[in-house]
Amino acid sequence: MTSTANYLWSQEDILGQGATANVYKARNKKTGELVAVKVFNLVSYNRPYEVQMREFEVLQLLNHVNIVKLFAVEEIISNPKQKILVMEYCSGGSLLNMLEQPEHAFGLPESEFLIVLHCVAHGMNHLRENSVVHRDIKPGNIMRQVGEDGRSVYKLADFGAARELEDDEKFVSIYGTEEYLHPHMYERAVLRSPQQKAYGVSVDLWSIGVTIYHMATGSLPFRPFGGPRKNKQMMHKITTEKPAGTIAGVQKEEDGPIEWRDKLPLSCQLSEGLKTQLVPVLANILLADDEKCWKFPQFFSATNDILNRITIYIFSLQQATTYSIYIQFHNTVSIFFEDVQAQTGIEPAAQQYLFQGHPLILDPSMKVVNIPHTSSDKPMILISRRLERIIGYPFEEPESPPMPGKFDVVADFVFTKTIVKVIHQYLRIAYSLQEYRQFILQGFNSYIEQTSSEVIDVTHRISKVKMKLHSSISTEKTLHVFTQTFAHEFPDFIDSKKKFPLIEAELQQMCGRGIREFQNILQYLRVTLSKHSETLANDKSIQKMEVLLSQIVDVHFQYFRDRQTRKLGYNDEQIHKFEKLNLSSYLKKFKSLFKDDCFQKYLDVLNTTDTCSRALYDMQTHLDKFRDTLLQRIQDLKAHEILQNKVLERVVHRAVQQPVKAEVVDGKKKEEHMILKMTRLKSEMEAVAWELQKNNNMIESLSVVTPTMPVEKKNPQTNRP
Repeated sequence: MTSTANYLWSQEDILGQGATANVYKARNKKTGELVAVKVFNLVSYNRPYEVQMREFEVLQLLNHVNIVKLFAVEEIISNPKQKILVMEYCSGGSLLNMLEQPEHAFGLPESEFLIVLHCVAHGMNHLRENSVVHRDIKPGNIMRQVGEDGRSVYKLADFGAARELEDDEKFVSIYGTEEYLHPHMYERAVLRSPQQKAYGVSVDLWSIGVTIYHMATGSLPFRPFGGPRKNKQMMHKITTEKPAGTIAGVQKEEDGPIEWRDKLPLSCQLSEGLKTQLVPVLANILLADDEKCWKFPQFFSATNDILNRITIYIFSLQQATTYSIYIQFHNTVSIFFEDVQAQTGIEPAAQQYLFQGHPLILDPSMKVVNIPHTSSDKPMILISRRLERIIGYPFEEPESPPMPGKFDVVADFVFTKTIVKVIHQYLRIAYSLQEYRQFILQGFNSYIEQTSSEVIDVTHRISKVKMKLHSSISTEKTLHVFTQTFAHEFPDFIDSKKKFPLIEAELQQMCGRGIREFQNILQYLRVTLSKHSETLANDKSIQKMEVLLSQIVDVHFQYFRDRQTRKLGYNDEQIHKFEKLNLSSYLKKFKSLFKDDCFQKYLDVLNTTDTCSRALYDMQTHLDKFRDTLLQRIQDLKAHEILQNKVLERVVHRAVQQPVKAEVVDGKKKEEHMILKMTRLKSEMEAVAWELQKNNNMIESLSVVTPTMPVEKKNPQTNRP
């Protein structure tokens, strides 16, 4: 054990090793509080005194939640001349430790990535506010603290290379790590170029850019064939000749061409919405030319713009894919519609939304902050009012290295280390495929019920039109008795009557070949989706894949122990070979489950997407036509009703005015009887007209009654942790 006046630690509790110091986990002697102590080695004391003191001085300047705190500077009891730094202990290890975990081999999940981006940007902002340049930004120097709520807090650490430097000042000394070094520093430090160059604060921006790309993808952005440490000249060539707008360059074969990339890879876990925001930032800080490279104010502005946006998750049903819309919380829904169109290609007029199974009506003037809260596992469902091309879940299968044929403990360990990462990526894809199946089935079930409500609504409208039509026909029969002698005076009335059989035929066709057929199709789709839902509920492919992953990991740990031993005894060697056979079997089973079970079931549901989309689109098109036709027929019947009222008034008027041929005996009584009859007829016609008007009002008041999600005001939720 080693100790100072207030702290003690074991040499075995080492947290990290560097060129000039080692870091250990230590405890406060009085409270037992865990801390990290940085113990400097002999190499560090060979540096000039002002350089030795620089880290102490810099840390004393800084006080921020995203920077590792300095608690004290003490001396080792057994060697009073040897000073140590007592610092905040970060239980979560470093960002590099996170990226080395197999599940993060292809980058961090989006939620964790945003937390790191927030912490690094705010930590760097504090450095610039205090005119400090770090000069060794990399994942290994970003520590992770786990809060009481389980959320991560990342902190900049290791200020051994840091110094005070104003924005317009330069320095000439070389610090940093090869893969994250600014190209100008790389040229001098790694390639041993004799030229003396001065460097500014932009060296930190380059390192941040490489770090951001690394945590987004799990890989370095600039990768020459053989690796950056073995192919240094090509590494320098890639970083200095990077075309504008690109963010990565990879050389896949010796002396081969450089593949320039202006997008983040499909394999990373970030959404297209975030990638769109992030790529311009990377493209503008990964520039070797200081004149063209962004300055820190631009970087801080761009990252804050990303972090201050809220994320609205949507699942485009007909396209069968998800989107993340990053939008400023003060924007209106109309801007949201435009952003959706930019990603999906679906025009605002064709956008329709469902949330939690109900239609969600969004007023274009409403603020997006009042849209119901969504998440990656509970997105809004976007329905297009037109046919869309199926996109599905975009992914690429990770490349699996060939299994070593010969017995070799080192090669076998390296293989299993890589294959565990590959299998984790396969499993992540499998989770997403299963989630997409669920979104598709839930979405179409909701869409079918909404369409079913529309079918019922149109059915009611047809019934109302029928009612009005029958009333008009009944009235027509009554009027016919009295209009035979002067029907020629109302040619429009005669023409209008001719439409009755046509309207009746149209309504019959709507009910017969239309509504009943729609109901049959909807029932067929329900049954089809129900079968897929049952298959999904009983699907155990993910669980089987998880078991196989566990078995593959066990073999990897066995091979790790074998590599440590190096030379195995006969029995251990046989066990090693048996495990290799088991490993081969596990891999075959896993990939078979993925392709023949998980992926195939996803394809089956995707095919259903095409069937449902076309059927429901065709149904919606016909329902829209039916509604238009019914509206026109209502107008026709209204117009005929007006004519009927005019004819009715004419009938009564003629009955009153026309002289009646009186009988010899009681002619006067006959005339009085006819007048009384016409008066009653007029009353009856007025009653019929009133009934027709009442029916008409009922039709006009009829609207589609569908449950809608209430939109409540809420506080803005941004991407800040």
